[in-house]
Amino acid sequence: MAEQQDKFQEPTEQPTPKRLKEARDKGQVPRSRELNTMAITLCAALAVYLFGESMMFDVSRLMIDGLSLSRADVVDTSRLLFPLETATSTALQMLTPWLLLLSVVALLAPMALGGWSFSMQAMKFKGERINPIAGMKRLFSMRGLVEMLKAIAKFAFVGGIAIFVLQWEANEFFALGRKPILEALAHSGWLMSISFLLFSLGLIVIAAVDVPFQIWDHMKKLRMTRHEIKEEGKETEGRPEVRGRMRSLQQEVANRRMMEDIPIASVVVTNPTHFAVALRYEADEMDAPKVVAKGADHLAARIREVAQEHGVPIFEAPPLARALYDTSKIGDQIDEQLYVGVAQVLTYIYQLNQYMEHGGVEPEMPEVEAPAEYE
Repeated sequence: MAEQQDKFQEPTEQPTPKRLKEARDKGQVPRSRELNTMAITLCAALAVYLFGESMMFDVSRLMIDGLSLSRADVVDTSRLLFPLETATSTALQMLTPWLLLLSVVALLAPMALGGWSFSMQAMKFKGERINPIAGMKRLFSMRGLVEMLKAIAKFAFVGGIAIFVLQWEANEFFALGRKPILEALAHSGWLMSISFLLFSLGLIVIAAVDVPFQIWDHMKKLRMTRHEIKEEGKETEGRPEVRGRMRSLQQEVANRRMMEDIPIASVVVTNPTHFAVALRYEADEMDAPKVVAKGADHLAARIREVAQEHGVPIFEAPPLARALYDTSKIGDQIDEQLYVGVAQVLTYIYQLNQYMEHGGVEPEMPEVEAPAEYE
């Protein structure tokens, strides 16, 4: 019941890195049209401001050359297209650097927010995109209303700047009619560049408001419920029942290998019922005894059974067995603090084997030393 309630929770949690990556793979990244418009317009305004005067002279020369036709060009119809071709070529040479600059800015501006993103999934055909009913729903949705209010606010803001600029430069514009044509063209280019630049500065304010909004709106769309985060965690790390089963299988394999190593052990130290640790020591091959198997409760009983089946000596030393179990790992050497206690056990086992083979005085079972906390 609780799980069903979780499914219908409001998405209040921040998106996970996996959710963000999936969104980027689908082409869903924050984008701001106002940022793109501002970058292109501001770049164009700067270009006009820096090169506007020379551009106006180029335009005037282009018009003069285009309208100055010789009698031969007018009479000979085969030469009428030549002035047009010349004017077109000159205009393209004049505008090409400016257009290339704007094209580069148009490509780079979107990367300022959300970075570069190319997704084939976003290019797939979706019928809902051409569905007029869905389009009407988007148009009259809350988002459509917000976009309309934004457009009105932008128009009012930029329009207010335009009115202010035109009023501020009104006398300059009216004075153009009293100047010589070339001087008027140059001055009009300067006025146009200043006006264009001021309009563009107004777009910076709009972009500064729109960019944080687009980031917030993007993150809001990707928000997740707690149930979705739990499900993602299960998919990423594996479901608990699967992980439990895998751990169980791994433990079974480890236990099987451990049981296979018990026959080569030198001694099994027991609690006697709760713990059992099998040790192997070869003086010529090892610097210190190594743990080949250990277990508690049922596993300890199984270790003792296997040891008895293969004739491995069993030594009861509860504190030492507990210390070995707590401080050692299978396949590792024993802790240095246990060297003395284990040496006493191995010495006793060696003496006992000598007594069983050759007779003599039966060795006494030692009082094995162990760290104080295990006494």
